[in-house]
Amino acid sequence: MSSIKIAGATVNQTPLDWSGNLNRITCAIEEAKKQGAEILCLPELAITGYGSEDLFLSYWFPKKALAQLELLLPHCEGITVAVGLPIRIQDKVYNCVAVIENAVVKGFVAKQFMAIDGVHYEFRWFTPWKANEVVEIEFQDQMVPLGDLTFQHKEIHYGFEICEDAWRGKLRPGYRLCDRKVDLIFNPSASHFAMGKTALRRELIEESSATFDCYYCYANLLGNEAGRMIFDGEILLAKSGKLLSRNKLLSFEDFQVKSFYLEPKTQDIAFINSKNEEFVQASSLALFDYMRKIRSTGFVLSLSGGADSSSIAILVAEMVKRGIEELGLEGFCKKAGIKNLPTSQHPEKELMKQILTTAYQGTKNSSDDTFSSAETLAESIGATFYHWEIDEEVKSYTAKIEKAIGRKLTWEQDDITLQNIQARTRSPIIWMLANINNALLLSTSNRSEGDVGYATMDGDTSGSISPIAAVDKFFILNWLSWAEKNLDRPGLAKVNSLQPTAELRPLERTQTDEKDLMPYAVIVEIEKLAIRDRRSPMDVYLILSEELKLEPDTLKDYIKKFFRLWSRNQWKRERLAPSFHLDEFNVDPKTWYRFPILSGGFAEELAQLDQL
Repeated sequence: MSSIKIAGATVNQTPLDWSGNLNRITCAIEEAKKQGAEILCLPELAITGYGSEDLFLSYWFPKKALAQLELLLPHCEGITVAVGLPIRIQDKVYNCVAVIENAVVKGFVAKQFMAIDGVHYEFRWFTPWKANEVVEIEFQDQMVPLGDLTFQHKEIHYGFEICEDAWRGKLRPGYRLCDRKVDLIFNPSASHFAMGKTALRRELIEESSATFDCYYCYANLLGNEAGRMIFDGEILLAKSGKLLSRNKLLSFEDFQVKSFYLEPKTQDIAFINSKNEEFVQASSLALFDYMRKIRSTGFVLSLSGGADSSSIAILVAEMVKRGIEELGLEGFCKKAGIKNLPTSQHPEKELMKQILTTAYQGTKNSSDDTFSSAETLAESIGATFYHWEIDEEVKSYTAKIEKAIGRKLTWEQDDITLQNIQARTRSPIIWMLANINNALLLSTSNRSEGDVGYATMDGDTSGSISPIAAVDKFFILNWLSWAEKNLDRPGLAKVNSLQPTAELRPLERTQTDEKDLMPYAVIVEIEKLAIRDRRSPMDVYLILSEELKLEPDTLKDYIKKFFRLWSRNQWKRERLAPSFHLDEFNVDPKTWYRFPILSGGFAEELAQLDQL
């Protein structure tokens, strides 16, 4: 086999941004040509964006995608390009890849297996294609084959597995492609980001290339495409079980092209980052894409001085820092829609002052420690910082209710009410600031709080986007310690010295989150079994009684509390602001775990624990 150069490309697309999507694809094609690639593979559904959801069901949407394909053809002179798009045949829509050779469509390959786990609901929109089936459809007044196809380029025989196709074990198309003696398999994908997932993906691609004894090229989408899912833009090449090339992930660029020769030698393999670093990379890119795609000028954050709000502030600061490093100061500002370039010696902090506005909203129950923590952190990253007291507003609300019901509210009788009114009173004021700034309000809820409803609806849950709602509190606490040292964020020192607390009760009552709930480390372990693995309360107890050094009655109490709080708080999870999918699972009913709003609350299942 002669040495042929191929390429994979990633593009940061947006649903309904037809001209922008097309431009990024054409730019990738031109870059591939410059690099000398003869075949270029673009990601799954690159023309439309993967996250177009029910638009795929519209008759006009796939038709428009085909029209965009026609506009793309002149750019494909002198190169073979594979690009994803939806195709409607009568009343069914298929997830396809168009193979274009020298500006002519040679065929459409259709996806055979739909992703239906977790964040994916492909069966709602697409029909699986049958193995070995080929039909013809009309395109540009010509009949073009569509289905289970392979292609030839010089002496290279190649075929496709489209994303989920590769994850179906012995049923996957790769086995039939192997029987057809292909030399190369392309995998155009829209595979969502999750921390640690790239290691599994690398293993799959290496094993695939070994099993089928061929070159295997993988190309994934990039960025926060449609709001919730993040794509890492991974491009991989493997041969006979050996990884030959891998790009750097989660780029702020509009596109990346990675080219390589079809030779069994290592051709630049980027390092796989730790979970802590992946969290920063994915979250900062997701925030950047969300801000610019929704055409916002920046963010507003109620900065309490605690772990959750502080972690979000750092993520915004890392967004600015990494954006400047990758795009350059001018490029970052242009892409972010910032018209006035910084002129000071500290452009990062100058931009942060524009992009992130924070406010510490204290009450008589707030401590000097949390105020100092918030102020120090804001100053260290350059964010605009305001502070005010909300006691007067809380007193006004409370007085009206007391007058209406004819009695005083007390901590002994009205504990939750008196806590909630403080958290809820903060919301309208911080929303005003967001409105004035034409900015996105950042919600500070985390996944552990979502599990048990430890959040005030229309209080700390208020926001346009909830950046950390998909990660647990135990991870956040550990990540903040890591970030202080590894990201050089000394402003986190005071944050990391504090015990997590809502500061909604009088200070003498020494309120802490874990005292109200249970240790966050325990919540994580229960959550993994109950939510991720969908285990029963009894299963959770039997497993954790072997793994955790807890008294049996204490463990039972924790499990009962978790399941009861989980059951009664689904309505809260239904109303949380959109969140990024960052971990292997989350509790967002839109993207991972659906649960009835009304239920019996595991009453019989929990009663069984008392029989042990």
